[in-house]
Amino acid sequence: MDPLLLARLQFATTTTIHFLFVAVTLGLVTLLVVLQTAWQLTGKPKYERLTRFWGTLYLINYVLGIASGILLEFQFGLNWSGLSRYVGNVFGAPLAMETLVAFFLESTLLGMWIFGWHRLRRGVHLALLYGVALTAYGSAFWIMVANAWLQHPVGYELRDGVAELTDFGALLRNPTLGMAFAHVVSAALTVGGFLMAGISAWHLIRRTPDHALFRTSLRLGLVTGSVAVLFVVGFGFAQFGPVGAVQPTKFGDDAARAAATADWTARFGPGDYQPPALAAVALGFMMLIGMVLFFALFLLPLLYRDWLIRLRFPLYLLLLAAPLPFLAVILGWLTREVGRQPWAAYGLLRTQDAVAGVSGGTMLASFLGFSLLLGALAVTNWVLILRQAGRGAHDLALGRSPAAALDAPPTWTDEPLIAR
Repeated sequence: MDPLLLARLQFATTTTIHFLFVAVTLGLVTLLVVLQTAWQLTGKPKYERLTRFWGTLYLINYVLGIASGILLEFQFGLNWSGLSRYVGNVFGAPLAMETLVAFFLESTLLGMWIFGWHRLRRGVHLALLYGVALTAYGSAFWIMVANAWLQHPVGYELRDGVAELTDFGALLRNPTLGMAFAHVVSAALTVGGFLMAGISAWHLIRRTPDHALFRTSLRLGLVTGSVAVLFVVGFGFAQFGPVGAVQPTKFGDDAARAAATADWTARFGPGDYQPPALAAVALGFMMLIGMVLFFALFLLPLLYRDWLIRLRFPLYLLLLAAPLPFLAVILGWLTREVGRQPWAAYGLLRTQDAVAGVSGGTMLASFLGFSLLLGALAVTNWVLILRQAGRGAHDLALGRSPAAALDAPPTWTDEPLIAR
Protein backbone atom coordinates (compact mmCIF):
# COMPACT_ATOMS: atom_id res chain seq x y z
CA MET A 1 0.00 0.00 0.00
CA ASP A 2 1.03 3.60 -0.61
CA PRO A 3 2.77 4.94 2.56
CA LEU A 4 1.95 8.54 1.58
CA LEU A 5 -1.78 7.85 1.29
CA LEU A 6 -1.82 5.99 4.60
CA ALA A 7 0.14 8.76 6.33
CA ARG A 8 -2.32 11.35 5.04
CA LEU A 9 -5.29 9.26 6.16
CA GLN A 10 -3.74 8.86 9.59
CA PHE A 11 -3.07 12.58 9.89
CA ALA A 12 -6.65 13.35 8.84
CA THR A 13 -8.03 10.90 11.39
CA THR A 14 -5.91 12.03 14.33
CA THR A 15 -6.29 15.76 13.75
CA THR A 16 -10.02 15.57 13.09
CA ILE A 17 -10.79 13.60 16.24
CA HIS A 18 -8.50 15.75 18.37
CA PHE A 19 -9.95 18.95 16.91
CA LEU A 20 -13.43 17.90 18.08
CA PHE A 21 -12.09 17.59 21.63
CA VAL A 22 -10.56 21.06 21.30
CA ALA A 23 -13.78 22.62 20.02
CA VAL A 24 -15.78 21.28 22.96
CA THR A 25 -13.09 22.38 25.43
CA LEU A 26 -12.98 25.96 24.13
CA GLY A 27 -16.75 26.25 23.89
CA LEU A 28 -17.63 24.80 27.29
CA VAL A 29 -14.91 26.56 29.27
CA THR A 30 -16.21 29.92 28.02
CA LEU A 31 -19.74 29.05 29.12
CA LEU A 32 -18.40 27.83 32.47
CA VAL A 33 -16.81 31.23 33.01
CA VAL A 34 -20.20 32.86 32.39
CA LEU A 35 -21.98 30.52 34.82
CA GLN A 36 -19.46 30.79 37.63
CA THR A 37 -19.26 34.57 37.21
CA ALA A 38 -23.05 34.70 37.54
CA TRP A 39 -22.77 32.64 40.73
CA GLN A 40 -20.10 35.00 42.08
CA LEU A 41 -22.19 38.10 41.33
CA THR A 42 -25.63 36.85 42.36
CA GLY A 43 -24.90 34.13 44.91
CA LYS A 44 -27.79 32.08 43.49
CA PRO A 45 -27.38 28.33 44.13
CA LYS A 46 -28.66 27.45 40.64
CA TYR A 47 -25.53 28.93 39.06
CA GLU A 48 -23.33 26.87 41.36
CA ARG A 49 -25.14 23.66 40.39
CA LEU A 50 -24.97 24.55 36.70
CA THR A 51 -21.23 25.26 37.01
CA ARG A 52 -20.72 21.89 38.65
CA PHE A 53 -22.87 20.05 36.09
CA TRP A 54 -21.33 21.55 32.96
CA GLY A 55 -17.91 21.53 34.61
CA THR A 56 -18.18 17.76 34.98
CA LEU A 57 -18.88 17.35 31.26
CA TYR A 58 -16.03 19.73 30.48
CA LEU A 59 -13.57 17.74 32.60
CA ILE A 60 -14.48 14.45 30.94
CA ASN A 61 -13.79 15.98 27.53
CA TYR A 62 -10.62 17.71 28.71
CA VAL A 63 -8.96 14.62 30.18
CA LEU A 64 -9.61 12.44 27.15
CA GLY A 65 -8.72 15.32 24.85
CA ILE A 66 -5.28 15.55 26.44
CA ALA A 67 -4.78 11.84 25.66
CA SER A 68 -5.76 12.40 22.03
CA GLY A 69 -3.34 15.32 21.82
CA ILE A 70 -0.47 13.14 23.01
CA LEU A 71 -1.29 10.61 20.27
CA LEU A 72 -1.33 13.44 17.74
CA GLU A 73 2.18 14.47 18.77
CA PHE A 74 3.40 10.89 18.43
CA GLN A 75 2.14 10.53 14.88
CA PHE A 76 4.07 13.65 13.85
CA GLY A 77 7.32 12.02 14.93
CA LEU A 78 6.48 8.62 13.47
CA ASN A 79 5.08 9.59 10.08
CA TRP A 80 6.40 13.02 9.20
CA SER A 81 10.13 12.98 9.82
CA GLY A 82 10.70 14.85 6.56
CA LEU A 83 8.56 17.71 7.84
CA SER A 84 10.38 17.78 11.18
CA ARG A 85 13.80 17.72 9.53
CA TYR A 86 13.10 20.39 6.91
CA VAL A 87 10.91 22.92 8.74
CA GLY A 88 11.04 21.76 12.37
CA ASN A 89 13.19 24.72 13.44
CA VAL A 90 10.33 27.07 12.49
CA PHE A 91 7.25 24.90 12.91
CA GLY A 92 8.43 23.64 16.29
CA ALA A 93 8.62 27.08 17.93
CA PRO A 94 4.85 27.74 18.22
CA LEU A 95 4.26 24.05 19.06
CA ALA A 96 6.67 24.41 21.99
CA MET A 97 4.74 27.46 23.18
CA GLU A 98 1.49 25.50 22.94
CA THR A 99 2.98 22.66 24.98
CA LEU A 100 4.05 25.04 27.74
CA VAL A 101 0.62 26.67 27.82
CA ALA A 102 -1.58 23.57 27.53
CA PHE A 103 0.30 20.78 29.26
CA PHE A 104 1.74 22.82 32.09
CA LEU A 105 0.02 26.12 32.82
CA GLU A 106 -3.54 25.22 31.78
CA SER A 107 -3.46 21.80 33.44
CA THR A 108 -2.03 23.26 36.65
CA LEU A 109 -4.70 25.94 36.87
CA LEU A 110 -7.42 23.41 36.10
CA GLY A 111 -6.18 21.07 38.82
CA MET A 112 -6.27 23.92 41.33
CA TRP A 113 -9.81 24.77 40.22
CA ILE A 114 -10.98 21.17 40.59
CA PHE A 115 -9.59 20.73 44.10
CA GLY A 116 -10.14 24.33 45.16
CA TRP A 117 -13.87 24.04 45.81
CA HIS A 118 -14.63 24.95 49.46
CA ARG A 119 -10.88 25.43 50.06
CA LEU A 120 -10.26 28.72 48.28
CA ARG A 121 -12.10 32.00 48.47
CA ARG A 122 -14.77 32.20 45.80
CA GLY A 123 -13.09 35.10 44.02
CA VAL A 124 -9.78 33.23 43.83
CA HIS A 125 -11.55 30.10 42.64
CA LEU A 126 -13.25 32.08 39.88
CA ALA A 127 -9.93 33.65 38.90
CA LEU A 128 -8.50 30.16 38.40
CA LEU A 129 -11.27 29.35 35.93
CA TYR A 130 -10.56 32.58 34.06
CA GLY A 131 -6.94 31.46 33.90
CA VAL A 132 -7.98 28.07 32.54
CA ALA A 133 -10.06 29.75 29.83
CA LEU A 134 -7.31 32.19 28.85
CA THR A 135 -4.68 29.46 28.62
CA ALA A 136 -7.08 27.32 26.57
CA TYR A 137 -7.42 30.16 24.09
CA GLY A 138 -3.65 30.67 24.22
CA SER A 139 -3.10 27.02 23.40
CA ALA A 140 -5.45 27.24 20.42
CA PHE A 141 -3.71 30.42 19.27
CA TRP A 142 -0.25 28.84 19.14
CA ILE A 143 -1.59 25.80 17.31
CA MET A 144 -3.10 28.13 14.71
CA VAL A 145 0.21 30.03 14.47
CA ALA A 146 1.94 26.76 13.59
CA ASN A 147 -0.76 25.78 11.14
CA ALA A 148 -0.81 29.23 9.54
CA TRP A 149 2.90 28.88 8.84
CA LEU A 150 2.25 25.63 6.96
CA GLN A 151 -0.45 27.46 5.00
CA HIS A 152 1.87 30.37 4.20
CA PRO A 153 5.55 30.06 5.27
CA VAL A 154 6.95 33.43 6.46
CA GLY A 155 9.81 34.71 8.62
CA TYR A 156 12.38 32.12 7.57
CA GLU A 157 15.33 31.53 5.30
CA LEU A 158 16.84 28.34 3.90
CA ARG A 159 20.26 27.41 5.24
CA ASP A 160 21.89 24.23 4.00
CA GLY A 161 18.55 23.00 2.77
CA VAL A 162 16.79 23.55 6.13
CA ALA A 163 14.31 26.31 7.03
CA GLU A 164 15.55 28.51 9.88
CA LEU A 165 13.40 31.01 11.79
CA THR A 166 14.59 34.59 11.25
CA ASP A 167 11.58 36.71 12.24
CA PHE A 168 9.33 35.44 15.01
CA GLY A 169 7.05 38.46 14.64
CA ALA A 170 6.30 37.45 11.06
CA LEU A 171 4.62 34.31 12.40
CA LEU A 172 2.17 36.49 14.32
CA ARG A 173 1.53 38.76 11.32
CA ASN A 174 0.82 35.87 8.96
CA PRO A 175 -2.18 36.82 6.77
CA THR A 176 -3.60 33.29 7.14
CA LEU A 177 -3.67 33.53 10.96
CA GLY A 178 -5.94 36.29 12.30
CA MET A 179 -9.25 35.59 10.62
CA ALA A 180 -8.68 31.83 10.82
CA PHE A 181 -8.13 31.96 14.59
CA ALA A 182 -11.26 34.08 15.05
CA HIS A 183 -13.15 31.63 12.84
CA VAL A 184 -12.01 28.66 14.95
CA VAL A 185 -12.91 30.40 18.22
CA SER A 186 -16.35 31.29 16.89
CA ALA A 187 -16.83 27.72 15.71
CA ALA A 188 -15.90 26.41 19.17
CA LEU A 189 -18.44 28.75 20.80
CA THR A 190 -21.03 27.50 18.32
CA VAL A 191 -20.20 23.90 19.26
CA GLY A 192 -20.39 24.66 22.99
CA GLY A 193 -23.57 26.70 22.68
CA PHE A 194 -25.52 24.16 20.67
CA LEU A 195 -24.22 21.30 22.82
CA MET A 196 -25.50 23.08 25.93
CA ALA A 197 -28.78 23.94 24.25
CA GLY A 198 -29.24 20.39 22.95
CA ILE A 199 -28.63 18.66 26.29
CA SER A 200 -30.81 21.20 28.09
CA ALA A 201 -33.58 20.68 25.53
CA TRP A 202 -33.36 16.93 26.11
CA HIS A 203 -33.96 17.39 29.84
CA LEU A 204 -36.82 19.80 29.22
CA ILE A 205 -38.45 17.38 26.78
CA ARG A 206 -38.23 14.65 29.41
CA ARG A 207 -39.53 17.02 32.10
CA THR A 208 -36.79 16.10 34.57
CA PRO A 209 -36.91 17.58 38.10
CA ASP A 210 -34.14 20.07 37.25
CA HIS A 211 -36.48 22.04 34.95
CA ALA A 212 -35.47 25.47 36.29
CA LEU A 213 -31.76 24.73 35.95
CA PHE A 214 -31.94 23.54 32.36
CA ARG A 215 -34.23 26.39 31.43
CA THR A 216 -31.34 28.70 32.35
CA SER A 217 -28.69 26.71 30.50
CA LEU A 218 -30.98 26.39 27.46
CA ARG A 219 -31.16 30.17 27.23
CA LEU A 220 -27.40 30.59 27.66
CA GLY A 221 -26.59 27.88 25.11
CA LEU A 222 -29.04 29.10 22.49
CA VAL A 223 -27.98 32.76 22.74
CA THR A 224 -24.28 31.83 22.64
CA GLY A 225 -24.63 29.41 19.73
CA SER A 226 -26.88 31.69 17.68
CA VAL A 227 -24.67 34.76 18.05
CA ALA A 228 -21.50 32.73 17.47
CA VAL A 229 -22.86 31.52 14.13
CA LEU A 230 -22.90 35.13 12.91
CA PHE A 231 -19.21 35.46 13.70
CA VAL A 232 -18.40 32.07 12.18
CA VAL A 233 -19.97 33.11 8.89
CA GLY A 234 -18.40 36.57 8.98
CA PHE A 235 -14.86 35.43 9.76
CA GLY A 236 -15.24 32.58 7.27
CA PHE A 237 -16.03 34.86 4.34
CA ALA A 238 -13.35 37.32 5.48
CA GLN A 239 -10.69 34.68 4.81
CA PHE A 240 -11.31 34.38 1.07
CA GLY A 241 -9.35 37.54 0.25
CA PRO A 242 -6.14 37.08 2.28
CA VAL A 243 -6.00 33.31 1.75
CA GLY A 244 -6.62 33.64 -1.98
CA ALA A 245 -3.73 36.10 -2.22
CA VAL A 246 -1.19 33.67 -0.70
CA GLN A 247 -2.78 30.36 -1.77
CA PRO A 248 -3.88 30.94 -5.36
CA THR A 249 -4.69 27.26 -5.97
CA LYS A 250 -7.23 27.32 -3.12
CA PHE A 251 -9.18 30.55 -3.63
CA GLY A 252 -7.29 32.45 -6.33
CA ASP A 253 -8.44 33.25 -9.87
CA ASP A 254 -7.42 31.27 -12.95
CA ALA A 255 -4.53 33.59 -13.84
CA ALA A 256 -3.04 33.31 -10.35
CA ARG A 257 -3.45 29.53 -10.39
CA ALA A 258 -1.69 29.25 -13.72
CA ALA A 259 1.18 31.48 -12.64
CA ALA A 260 1.70 29.51 -9.43
CA THR A 261 1.57 26.19 -11.27
CA ALA A 262 4.16 27.38 -13.81
CA ASP A 263 6.48 28.54 -11.03
CA TRP A 264 6.21 25.26 -9.12
CA THR A 265 6.69 23.19 -12.28
CA ALA A 266 9.94 25.04 -12.94
CA ARG A 267 11.15 24.58 -9.34
CA PHE A 268 9.86 21.12 -8.43
CA GLY A 269 9.12 19.46 -11.76
CA PRO A 270 5.85 18.50 -13.45
CA GLY A 271 2.95 17.41 -11.25
CA ASP A 272 -0.65 18.03 -10.24
CA TYR A 273 -0.53 21.17 -8.09
CA GLN A 274 -4.29 21.65 -7.80
CA PRO A 275 -6.00 20.71 -4.50
CA PRO A 276 -8.34 17.69 -4.51
CA ALA A 277 -12.03 18.26 -5.18
CA LEU A 278 -12.72 17.18 -1.58
CA ALA A 279 -11.67 20.64 -0.37
CA ALA A 280 -14.34 22.38 -2.45
CA VAL A 281 -16.99 19.81 -1.51
CA ALA A 282 -16.19 20.18 2.19
CA LEU A 283 -16.35 23.97 1.88
CA GLY A 284 -19.75 23.83 0.25
CA PHE A 285 -21.30 21.57 2.89
CA MET A 286 -19.72 23.59 5.70
CA MET A 287 -21.32 26.76 4.35
CA LEU A 288 -24.65 24.95 4.00
CA ILE A 289 -24.57 23.88 7.66
CA GLY A 290 -23.68 27.44 8.64
CA MET A 291 -26.75 28.72 6.85
CA VAL A 292 -28.95 26.10 8.55
CA LEU A 293 -27.63 27.02 12.00
CA PHE A 294 -28.15 30.67 11.16
CA PHE A 295 -31.91 30.08 11.44
CA ALA A 296 -31.46 29.47 15.18
CA LEU A 297 -31.58 33.26 15.48
CA PHE A 298 -35.30 33.06 14.73
CA LEU A 299 -35.76 30.95 17.86
CA LEU A 300 -34.48 33.72 20.14
CA PRO A 301 -37.82 35.62 20.26
CA LEU A 302 -39.43 32.40 21.54
CA LEU A 303 -37.44 32.74 24.75
CA TYR A 304 -39.97 35.39 25.73
CA ARG A 305 -42.30 33.92 28.35
CA ASP A 306 -40.78 30.49 27.68
CA TRP A 307 -42.62 29.95 24.40
CA LEU A 308 -39.63 27.93 23.27
CA ILE A 309 -40.38 25.41 26.02
CA ARG A 310 -44.17 25.63 25.87
CA LEU A 311 -44.31 24.87 22.16
CA ARG A 312 -41.91 21.93 22.68
CA PHE A 313 -41.33 21.48 18.95
CA PRO A 314 -38.38 23.95 18.98
CA LEU A 315 -36.78 21.81 21.69
CA TYR A 316 -36.66 18.88 19.28
CA LEU A 317 -35.10 21.15 16.66
CA LEU A 318 -32.33 22.12 19.08
CA LEU A 319 -31.75 18.50 19.99
CA LEU A 320 -31.39 17.59 16.31
CA ALA A 321 -29.18 20.62 15.63
CA ALA A 322 -26.63 19.77 18.34
CA PRO A 323 -24.44 17.51 16.09
CA LEU A 324 -24.39 19.95 13.16
CA PRO A 325 -21.64 22.26 14.51
CA PHE A 326 -19.42 19.21 15.03
CA LEU A 327 -19.88 18.19 11.41
CA ALA A 328 -19.21 21.77 10.27
CA VAL A 329 -15.97 21.85 12.28
CA ILE A 330 -14.77 18.67 10.56
CA LEU A 331 -15.66 20.02 7.13
CA GLY A 332 -13.93 23.32 7.85
CA TRP A 333 -10.75 21.57 8.92
CA LEU A 334 -10.83 19.44 5.76
CA THR A 335 -11.24 22.59 3.67
CA ARG A 336 -8.19 24.19 5.26
CA GLU A 337 -5.92 21.14 5.24
CA VAL A 338 -6.92 19.38 2.02
CA GLY A 339 -7.01 22.75 0.26
CA ARG A 340 -3.25 23.20 0.65
CA GLN A 341 -2.37 19.87 -0.97
CA PRO A 342 -0.07 18.71 -2.45
CA TRP A 343 1.99 20.79 -0.03
CA ALA A 344 2.95 20.09 3.57
CA ALA A 345 4.29 23.67 3.72
CA TYR A 346 2.61 25.61 0.93
CA GLY A 347 4.95 26.25 -1.98
CA LEU A 348 7.95 25.12 0.07
CA LEU A 349 7.74 21.42 0.96
CA ARG A 350 5.69 18.84 -0.91
CA THR A 351 3.72 16.34 1.16
CA GLN A 352 5.47 13.45 -0.56
CA ASP A 353 8.81 14.83 0.66
CA ALA A 354 7.56 15.34 4.22
CA VAL A 355 6.47 11.77 4.90
CA ALA A 356 8.76 9.35 6.74
CA GLY A 357 10.56 6.75 4.67
CA VAL A 358 8.81 3.65 6.04
CA SER A 359 7.18 0.70 4.33
CA GLY A 360 3.51 0.47 3.47
CA GLY A 361 3.02 -2.36 5.97
CA THR A 362 4.52 -0.34 8.81
CA MET A 363 2.42 2.68 7.91
CA LEU A 364 -0.72 0.53 7.72
CA ALA A 365 -0.06 -0.88 11.19
CA SER A 366 0.50 2.65 12.51
CA PHE A 367 -2.70 3.91 10.86
CA LEU A 368 -4.82 1.08 12.24
CA GLY A 369 -3.30 1.33 15.73
CA PHE A 370 -3.72 5.09 16.05
CA SER A 371 -7.21 5.01 14.55
CA LEU A 372 -8.35 2.35 17.01
CA LEU A 373 -6.88 4.22 19.98
CA LEU A 374 -8.36 7.56 18.98
CA GLY A 375 -11.67 5.98 18.08
CA ALA A 376 -11.78 4.36 21.52
CA LEU A 377 -11.04 7.71 23.17
CA ALA A 378 -13.79 9.44 21.18
CA VAL A 379 -16.37 6.75 21.91
CA THR A 380 -15.43 6.67 25.60
CA ASN A 381 -15.65 10.44 25.77
CA TRP A 382 -19.18 10.63 24.41
CA VAL A 383 -20.45 7.61 26.31
CA LEU A 384 -19.27 9.21 29.55
CA ILE A 385 -20.57 12.67 28.61
CA LEU A 386 -24.01 11.43 27.60
CA ARG A 387 -24.26 9.15 30.62
CA GLN A 388 -23.32 11.97 32.98
CA ALA A 389 -25.59 14.41 31.16
CA GLY A 390 -28.48 11.98 31.50
CA ARG A 391 -28.10 11.84 35.28
CA GLY A 392 -28.98 15.49 35.60
CA ALA A 393 -27.61 18.13 37.94
CA HIS A 394 -28.11 16.30 41.24
CA ASP A 395 -25.54 14.32 43.24
CA LEU A 396 -22.55 15.85 41.46
CA ALA A 397 -19.08 14.88 42.61
CA LEU A 398 -17.42 18.05 41.33
CA GLY A 399 -17.60 20.76 43.97
CA ARG A 400 -19.35 18.60 46.56
CA SER A 401 -18.97 20.10 50.02
CA PRO A 402 -17.10 18.06 52.67
CA ALA A 403 -20.27 17.92 54.79
CA ALA A 404 -22.30 16.50 51.89
CA ALA A 405 -19.57 13.96 51.19
CA LEU A 406 -19.73 12.74 54.79
CA ASP A 407 -23.51 12.47 54.65
CA ALA A 408 -23.46 10.46 51.41
CA PRO A 409 -24.20 6.73 51.78
CA PRO A 410 -21.09 4.53 51.60
CA THR A 411 -20.39 2.54 48.46
CA TRP A 412 -18.39 -0.12 50.33
CA THR A 413 -19.10 -2.71 52.98
CA ASP A 414 -17.25 -4.04 56.00
CA GLU A 415 -18.71 -7.51 55.62
CA PRO A 416 -16.08 -10.24 55.29
CA LEU A 417 -16.00 -11.90 51.90
CA ILE A 418 -16.94 -15.29 53.39
CA ALA A 419 -20.18 -13.85 54.73
CA ARG A 420 -21.27 -12.83 51.22
